[in-house]
Amino acid sequence: MAGLFFFVDQIAVGVYIVLGAIALWFVWRFLSARIEYASTFYELERDLARQKQWDAALLVVLMLQFSIGILGIQREVVPFLQGEINVQEAVAVGIVIQDGAVATFTPAPIAGGLNIEPVAPLGENNVVLLVTPTLTPTPVGTIVPNAPAIVGCNDDRATIQVPANGMRVFSPIPIVGTAYTESFALAKVEIKGVSTNDNYTVIDDKRQPILISSAFSQFSPALYSPGEYQLRIMVFDLTDTPVASCMVTIYITEPPMTPTPTRTPSV
Repeated sequence: MAGLFFFVDQIAVGVYIVLGAIALWFVWRFLSARIEYASTFYELERDLARQKQWDAALLVVLMLQFSIGILGIQREVVPFLQGEINVQEAVAVGIVIQDGAVATFTPAPIAGGLNIEPVAPLGENNVVLLVTPTLTPTPVGTIVPNAPAIVGCNDDRATIQVPANGMRVFSPIPIVGTAYTESFALAKVEIKGVSTNDNYTVIDDKRQPILISSAFSQFSPALYSPGEYQLRIMVFDLTDTPVASCMVTIYITEPPMTPTPTRTPSV
């Protein structure tokens, strides 16, 4: 139901124009009926003209009531619903857990000390050989140094926190950031790189504003060839004008090799 109110708010300007045009049409019909009423002396024609006047006036009033209803949705219902959404998001994301003071309990010393009996060393025939697993290479971080600088992102209305600029991406990852404006209409998530012929392609769009930093989309690198890509978010207002944007560079790579399990010898 809330989505319906937000939709009405987005198309309110167009609805006002349509209602105004309809109201003007019926005003013209009302004036025409008045002229007909004044120019005839036959009672039947006067009754028909009078009925046309009443019908036109009633429809003009209905158009006015529709306009007042839409105005009420814009001024009262939509701000209330937006406030509820903000409260829910703040409760879900804004909870900060405060760590208490660290106080580790130290046990009291044992009276008399510990009685540890000496153990004889192993003889030559009792040597036990243990095979330690071979170390496997660990990926060196997830950020490529000297990546191209971010573009935009200096406006809180459009930010990307995850993935970070220069990040290696090899598995599905949430897109975390913000996307909002005063007259919000749409936010587009776009990508450009090898698999898109260096043209921006829309991979997701959001019809609701993201007012606080949160995960609002999911990016799957398996759909793209490895290489350097530009990931950006564009925020548009009700006039379809971009008002804020943020672009970061990511590197899609193959998943790192998993460690090969080693056998544990039996003693």
